[in-house]
Amino acid sequence: MSEQPPAPPAEEFSADQFRLLADNVPALIACYDATTRRCLFANKQYARTFGCDERSIVGRTFAEVIGETAAREIAPQVDHVLSQLEPVMYERRVQGGQGQPHWLEVNLLPHVGPDGTAQSCFVLINDITKHRLAEAAVRESEERLAKFMQGSAEGIVFHKDGLVTDANPPICTLIGYSLQELLGRHVLSFIAPEHVARVLAVMSAGQETAYELAILHKDGTPIPVEFIVRTMVRNGERYRMTIVRDMRDRHAAQERIHHLAHHDVLTGLLNRVAFMERLDQLMDAARGSEGRLALLFVDLDHFKRVNDSLGHLVGDTLLRTVASRITECLRASDVVARFGGDEFMVLLPAAQQREDAEEVAHKLLRAIEASMEVEGQSLSVTPSIGIAFFPDHGETPATLIKHADTAMYVAKSRGRANCQFFEASMAHMAYEALLLEIQLGHALERGEFELLYQPMVRAGDGSCVGAEALIRWHHPERGLLGPQEFVPVAEQRRLMQRIGRWTTRQALRAVKAWREQHPHSAPLPVTVNLSSHEFHAAEFVDDVAALLREEGVPGGWLEFDLTERVLMDDIDGVQKSLGRLRRLGVRVAIDDFGTGHSSLAHLRELAVDRIKIDHSFVGSVPGDTSAEAIVQAVVQLAHGLKLTVTAEGVETERQRAALAAMGCDVLQGYLISRPLPATAFGDWLEQRAKVG
Repeated sequence: MSEQPPAPPAEEFSADQFRLLADNVPALIACYDATTRRCLFANKQYARTFGCDERSIVGRTFAEVIGETAAREIAPQVDHVLSQLEPVMYERRVQGGQGQPHWLEVNLLPHVGPDGTAQSCFVLINDITKHRLAEAAVRESEERLAKFMQGSAEGIVFHKDGLVTDANPPICTLIGYSLQELLGRHVLSFIAPEHVARVLAVMSAGQETAYELAILHKDGTPIPVEFIVRTMVRNGERYRMTIVRDMRDRHAAQERIHHLAHHDVLTGLLNRVAFMERLDQLMDAARGSEGRLALLFVDLDHFKRVNDSLGHLVGDTLLRTVASRITECLRASDVVARFGGDEFMVLLPAAQQREDAEEVAHKLLRAIEASMEVEGQSLSVTPSIGIAFFPDHGETPATLIKHADTAMYVAKSRGRANCQFFEASMAHMAYEALLLEIQLGHALERGEFELLYQPMVRAGDGSCVGAEALIRWHHPERGLLGPQEFVPVAEQRRLMQRIGRWTTRQALRAVKAWREQHPHSAPLPVTVNLSSHEFHAAEFVDDVAALLREEGVPGGWLEFDLTERVLMDDIDGVQKSLGRLRRLGVRVAIDDFGTGHSSLAHLRELAVDRIKIDHSFVGSVPGDTSAEAIVQAVVQLAHGLKLTVTAEGVETERQRAALAAMGCDVLQGYLISRPLPATAFGDWLEQRAKVG
């Protein structure tokens, strides 16, 4: 076999090839002589870094290239490489051209000759600024996160695969565990059982979301919280971070807002809106079961007097007390609300019969009217209650309430402090009352009212000592109406004060005219009847003073008739008003005395001038020994208190003689004269003067 020719020798790696490689690697490369410390080689990047090129740098000493200071700093490293013949690696931080820091990783490698001594030292420099800046950013981020965790008021938990890896103090405080107790435990062990499935689903899906749930305190108490869940990388690993926000304060605020929206601030009872919603719901339920509901409309009698005379703070206290008493009378299934002002609603879902509602109504009457101590004063109010049944009296909330309201006004018209059931006829009565109210509002403007005057004479000689002003209404459709036909409506609808002012003004003008007609006769005072609304109004006495001043009439020419009941309500306020009237010179009579409301203990404390014996007693005299005994007792009582006594309703000569014999001072009634218009009364006076 012929021999194969030998392979050509491999081409040796040339200096040019090394230069090409060195100039294109992302590092700074140089070589320095071990003895002279002069540069033998440098790649382009190294030379330019120190302000040279790859030719001019050769032959320069190490100190000349990097500077004396830097050379001294790294001299120990170089000496170690050349003496120990082993590589060294270190980092240097230098300032860049614009003053920015740079980090360099320097590797020194010894070049050992055949004789085992160091011939030169290779320098390999890498710019690791990006790495150090990235590491610094990571550290800064970690520090910020740590500060955030420690400084946050909300709980923060990190977990990996469901196991707690870190947590901040607020979450430890919130659930009662120390950090050591939390670490390594599965997060689901802190979740309320009813929410575990939701949390597990969010974790499994890796969702970044926010939702509400409940976690468990160490003692087992559920705590409402909001989870804000995020996925993040920490220390090179993926973690789940959960911000845990305590929702107890927010829930309490929401509950408070809801309570305020549905409850009366003063009493804590349901308000009108909430009651209407509840009534509607219970009516729907009753329809489905063919059941009945009883609705009680409770209105406090004369409550405005309390506010006007004692102030709103006392009125508020009274309302809270009434609300409490109503609630105490009811069952848990019953619904009570403050409907507005002094009106309360009571709904009885279990009241299927009239007797059931009536029993509750009477309990409420007794409870509410019981005396109560308010601001050191003993007060009492009475309620008027109207009752309507669903579905008998209304199929809708509005209709049922309207009919209960109508029944309540009927209760007021029948003396107050009682309850009345709605009847179909009341709807017509309510319409008539509304119509009458509207017409009353126009009656003053149209001049439809008239005052008639009934004389009062001295029992001994029959001389006239005054007159009582009696109002009449010339109704455009119904003719002449007495006060009993419209005054109750005027009182209920707050019209009585306007009518009362008109009445007093007209009476003052009449007595002034009589005085001008008979200038030489003694002045004849005129008596005006007052309603409770008028007398207890805060501005009443001021109005009287203004009327006297405007009409130019002295107070002694005016007298007011007040019923016993009016005087017995709010004794302190009554005494103050009577005292102010007396200082004006105005006299006061107790009308219809003997009907049973007066307290004799209080009578001597009241600044009154006259007592009028009720006609119910006068009508039985003579002949009825009981009536005679009452009249004589009243006369003796009045005279003992230095009060004048008037007997009203005198219709016969026998009555006149008997009453005079018993000591009555003044007589009034049809025997003397029927009520007369102002002009006719003046004529009557003139005729009496001629006869006299």
